[in-house]
Amino acid sequence: VSANPAAEQFLVQGLRRLAGRELIDTIAFGDPHFIERFSDNEAQISARDLLVTIRGQGTRRIDLTISPVADSTGWQLLTLHDHGAVELLGEGAGAGDSSKLRGPEIMAHEIKNPLAGIRGAAQLLGRKLDDKDTVLTDLIIAEVDRIATLIDQMQQLSSKTLAPVGPCNLHEAIRRTIAVLDAAQAQGSSPIPIEEAFDPSLPLVFGNSDGLVQVLINLVANAREACEGVEDARVIVRTCYSSGLQLHHADGEKPVRLPIELRISDSGPGVDPSMREHIFEPFVTSKTSGQGLGLALVHKLVRDMSGRIGHERDDQAGFTHFRVHLPLAGVINPNDDGQAELA
Repeated sequence: VSANPAAEQFLVQGLRRLAGRELIDTIAFGDPHFIERFSDNEAQISARDLLVTIRGQGTRRIDLTISPVADSTGWQLLTLHDHGAVELLGEGAGAGDSSKLRGPEIMAHEIKNPLAGIRGAAQLLGRKLDDKDTVLTDLIIAEVDRIATLIDQMQQLSSKTLAPVGPCNLHEAIRRTIAVLDAAQAQGSSPIPIEEAFDPSLPLVFGNSDGLVQVLINLVANAREACEGVEDARVIVRTCYSSGLQLHHADGEKPVRLPIELRISDSGPGVDPSMREHIFEPFVTSKTSGQGLGLALVHKLVRDMSGRIGHERDDQAGFTHFRVHLPLAGVINPNDDGQAELA
């Protein structure tokens, strides 16, 4: 009935030629029992390492999911993920032991499959909406792409491999974060409003825009959670100049100033005093359902941007503050590989 741009590219046919055709006229499945299951439009079907033939394109080895569309009886969403036989099976010269799928790769693979379905569904939905109504679908697509990029980064086992860095607008990252969090809020609920205290004169900072959004999502979401059940709860995001903080290098290079401060404050009860010295360590959490990885990731992302993050509790004022300090764009420049080097 419909196909997103990725499906058109994969099948090498446009929607005009695909619409109205039977699926088996485009993709040939070798297992007849698998084809019979398609007729059950309420079934959730998932298959990995499936050998199929794309009409006019030859054989491919793919992962496939078919899901019923909620509130639309009889409708199904088909998602295809093409790994390529050589990559998936580790075939070819020199594959050796590297052909074995490691645990992180399997986890990333399992996450990326539903992400592809979410992205495809958002693209299909966006085609049916007016331009003024596609803000949320565009947001979904952008966030899926950001999460997929984040997964790719977490797969890289070497801590020396950093995301590309360069000039970033800090306030744009904050606004995008708030839009994401508000869109993700459960329908009918009233999220704690975020107070903005911005210094509009701040110049661009040195960092990675997606990394900044990920840092902010973690910190702002944590601040909101900390304020649940608190009367007259407040969450404040502030940007300002903060002189005095410098980044010193062990190799004796000239220290780099970190004059831009991003502060996330909340009026919640604060972190347990026994945990305050360890909150940026992996697997340290006070949440019953948490994994203790959020702040550890935040810590790494900030340091990858040549910044620093700190935490403090002001018991007199009743606020918890997370302060992110970043350098100015131009003080540190990305090299040819997109990594940081002193200007």
